[in-house]
Amino acid sequence: MNITDIQPLIDIAIKAGEAILEVYNGTQEDFGITRKEDNSPLTAADRVSHDIIVDGLTKLYPEIPILSEEGADIEYAVRKEWKQYWCVDPLDGTKEFISRNGQFTVNIAFMEHNKPVIGVIYSPVLNVVYYGIVGKGSWKMTPGEAPEAISVDRKTSEWIAIGSRSHADEDEENILKKYPVVSKLSIGSSLKFCLVAEGKAQIYFRKGPTMEWDTAAGQAIAVSSGAIMVNADFEEFVYNKPSLLNPGFYCKVS
Repeated sequence: MNITDIQPLIDIAIKAGEAILEVYNGTQEDFGITRKEDNSPLTAADRVSHDIIVDGLTKLYPEIPILSEEGADIEYAVRKEWKQYWCVDPLDGTKEFISRNGQFTVNIAFMEHNKPVIGVIYSPVLNVVYYGIVGKGSWKMTPGEAPEAISVDRKTSEWIAIGSRSHADEDEENILKKYPVVSKLSIGSSLKFCLVAEGKAQIYFRKGPTMEWDTAAGQAIAVSSGAIMVNADFEEFVYNKPSLLNPGFYCKVS
């Protein structure tokens, strides 16, 4: 895949986001909420976004397989042979969607040798796109306007920690005491990675739980803007594992 193909990915993410908003702006009954095997919620918006993304990516790149939250039942024996694939979360922040706080995203990552090398994140309510290409940089844009290059803020000595709105952990609080954190922000979905990428926060530590599609696009954007992403033992953060459950991790300025 050529990096000049970033615009079609942005277009797919925006199209999926617009479909999500149609459900979001309807009634609670329109949400069509069901429960998955792990008891996590699934809505009509998750399903319609998944269909749009899979259809769009398949038409453009029929040879590249897709790993999506709503289509994750692919055996490891098959996945482990993949050299390239898409890692997709059609609606990251379903709980935020249901609570109508606007903090949910569409995540699309292009994976090469089990590493996220391109990430696109679209926030439908904010109408903002973040994208990153490893080795090239990261950008933020309002659809229809020119993109703005973004980068982490390494200069500040007063760090802002970003954390989850739907998940909190006492161990995470203790970890943050090791860093020059003076304030904390809470926000849902992969927007946490984006705030690190654009210098509005300096560290995002997560003990868990997350899945690979929750982090892939965000990692690509954050790393492309100058952040580092490692597991809780400060080792390489690994994708396409037999289990798609992530370990704890740090995303922070380097």
